[in-house]
Amino acid sequence: MKNDYGKRLERAYKAVQNAEYILIGAGAGLSASAGLSYSGERFEKQFADFIKKYGVEDMYSATFYPYKTQEELWAYWARHIAANRWDVPALPLYKELLKLIQDRDYFVITTNVDAQFEKAGFSMERFFAIQGDYGFFQCAKGCHSKLYRNEAAVREMIENAVDLKIPSSLVPKCPICGGDMSVHVRKDEYFVENEVWRQNHTRYSDYIKKVLDKKLVLLELGVGYNTPGIIRFPFEQITYQNVDATLVRFNRDYPNGAKENIRRTVAFTEDIAPAIRTLLRCEGGHHYGTGKTS
Repeated sequence: MKNDYGKRLERAYKAVQNAEYILIGAGAGLSASAGLSYSGERFEKQFADFIKKYGVEDMYSATFYPYKTQEELWAYWARHIAANRWDVPALPLYKELLKLIQDRDYFVITTNVDAQFEKAGFSMERFFAIQGDYGFFQCAKGCHSKLYRNEAAVREMIENAVDLKIPSSLVPKCPICGGDMSVHVRKDEYFVENEVWRQNHTRYSDYIKKVLDKKLVLLELGVGYNTPGIIRFPFEQITYQNVDATLVRFNRDYPNGAKENIRRTVAFTEDIAPAIRTLLRCEGGHHYGTGKTS
């Protein structure tokens, strides 16, 4: 990508300032930039014993490891949930992002399940966590739609784990069917779409209809190709359909999008966090800087 970081920041800033509506699409790259990395030093420090025993290489792949028992599975999940949901406060990047767009008519769709948008103070009626929330259990077979807040259970599992296993008495069971419970994240056909989920889905759909012909900025933050049909492809389609839309994309590996949208796309491979902070400072002709790709 051309080394015109300052010009791209200026273009993104002007688009945000002139927008009537801002639609944010957030993926794992946003939380990674905020400090919630699933690999590297953070993973190695907090999960050294799991790495030694199972050879897992990062937090994400560790959730798919074929643990032999529910006691082992939940020993891992409990620590994973605590590390990424309950032990982490609202991170500065999320609060800065809110400050950047809070005076606009905004909406957020995110595939992240760490509740950072909620913690940072985004309106509960203005974001849609389409893939779930680490902070809740559900019936593993989806036999009913109730979700169960899990902080107390998770902390009890961690406190009582021995040799990377929790006591059998702490393995969560569905209170309705008696079967296994799972974390409320979309990983199979049993993901629970409860009433709150459906309401948020409707709000998101209504917002899309409202902005199709309005001056709109689509702020796509760290969205890869794991589930491109949720954010990336729809954002390209909306940009194509709306001649007054600007797509601002931060993606280290896949910044380029549809050639039909190239004139209305501002793409960054640079880190999200310093760029958002620069946009916040860009008042009164502040210098945008040069930046470096990551």
